[in-house]
Amino acid sequence: MNRKTLVLPAVVGLLAPVLAACGGSDGGGDAIVVGTTDQFVASKDNPAPLDPAIGYEAGVWNVLRQTVQTLTHIPRGGGEPVPEAAESCEFTDTENESYRCTLRKGLTFADGTALTPEDVKYSLQRVIDIKEESGPVGLLDNIDTMETKGEDQIVFHLSTPDATFPYKLATPAAGIVQKDKYPAKAPREGFQVDGSGPYTMEPEVKGDEIVKVVFTRNPKYKGDLKVLNDKVELNLFPDSTAMGKALDDKKIDMMTRTMSPEQSQKMLVEPQEGVKLTEMPGLAISYLGFNTKDPVVEDKAVRQAIAQVIDRGEIAGDVYGSTAEPLYSLIPSGITGHTNSFFNTYGEPSTTAAARTLEKAGISTPVSFTLHYTTDHYGSATATEFKALAKQLNASELFDVDVKGTPWSKFRAAQKKGDYAVYGMGWFPDFPDPDTYAAPFLDKNNFLNSPYRSSLIQETLIPDSRSAADRSAASPIFEKIQDIVAKDVPLLPVWQGKQYVASLEGLTGVEWAVTSSADLQLWELGKA
Repeated sequence: MNRKTLVLPAVVGLLAPVLAACGGSDGGGDAIVVGTTDQFVASKDNPAPLDPAIGYEAGVWNVLRQTVQTLTHIPRGGGEPVPEAAESCEFTDTENESYRCTLRKGLTFADGTALTPEDVKYSLQRVIDIKEESGPVGLLDNIDTMETKGEDQIVFHLSTPDATFPYKLATPAAGIVQKDKYPAKAPREGFQVDGSGPYTMEPEVKGDEIVKVVFTRNPKYKGDLKVLNDKVELNLFPDSTAMGKALDDKKIDMMTRTMSPEQSQKMLVEPQEGVKLTEMPGLAISYLGFNTKDPVVEDKAVRQAIAQVIDRGEIAGDVYGSTAEPLYSLIPSGITGHTNSFFNTYGEPSTTAAARTLEKAGISTPVSFTLHYTTDHYGSATATEFKALAKQLNASELFDVDVKGTPWSKFRAAQKKGDYAVYGMGWFPDFPDPDTYAAPFLDKNNFLNSPYRSSLIQETLIPDSRSAADRSAASPIFEKIQDIVAKDVPLLPVWQGKQYVASLEGLTGVEWAVTSSADLQLWELGKA
């Protein structure tokens, strides 16, 4: 998540992908209608938001997963990746540096064009060549060479051992696209997505943004997924209130991303007749990011003092209620290797301790800066959260903090250019492994375009962690990474969310349609 940019959470609803089934007379007939507050906008800075080489956030990936096929996928219920477009995949050496996949027989794109190993090679190579600075290229940058063999095999030779590579091949970053529709060295502009996945898609566009996506079952699809419906509509709403009204009016069958904390809490306390609220595990996180070259926060003592002042429990409890819990590590609970490194380093919030940190570093107070957040990407509670964060920091009298909200289309462009000293983001994991909470933020080509560098993390710890085929064996390495992050504070974790999905009675498969990583799997939905 993003991961997006994972896309990211700021509310429990945030964490859940967006789906809904349509049962009302104003809906899509027999189509299952999915409600979301995700926004897909084409702009000068991002003219190709749905290109697999460009898009790197949860909402974008949840469109791509329905339409673009990958060699592997995470099976229903989680676990290690299994073949999808491939018939079989395996490491062919003991060092986890050579990975071979054999394609299924008779694979074609939705238009009937044959899908070959050369298409797989082309698709991944264009991600590497385009090298979008805020895109998913970091997931593939350890591919040294790709070799096609015969009519059905492709071998990936990796520059370093990487036991997580099968997981990376299951992400939309490794989605297989057609040469005649996706340029080799440039993004495919616009909103159309074509592939060999379970659905074809047709976007409804007004101005420069999508208002609806219609997914229709792809009759030529051959893969490991079982498609349980013929059509799903993804309806985009400006906010959670409008989405909730659509559910009340039975114009959608399901809403998730992003339900507001108030909506989730109300449904928990006062169940609504005809509506089911499903709680699911959530692995999405919310955090503050820092431009560590900005003069205001360049000295890590300032970042450490912020970590010492903020009260995560108050933010999670007062703003999000039962839909979030405080987070003291970049790696959330529920993921192998999690440790409460920030709490272990700083303990309970303490203005006194923060004052000592700043005084020792010779920092004059109050330190002035602006907290930047996006107004339309993580849910309606984001503004409340950032006002609460500013209030906590200002109450310490060590900081003088303003708050500014910006639409995502402009926010993301400014953030990756380094315009913000301090900013808020959310993250949905690329796959359920601690690597996806470390490398995207701390490795080369990190999606934040962060200037922070730790040679120990980049050159030793991340490579060493990927050499462990038994992922639990990598836990001590990730604990070291988390301790370094807590000391240097290039990022400041704030909370971890839970996932809730609200759906009308009669919609089946809801419990499978959203994974713990917030992946949307529309093919699981059906009608009783």
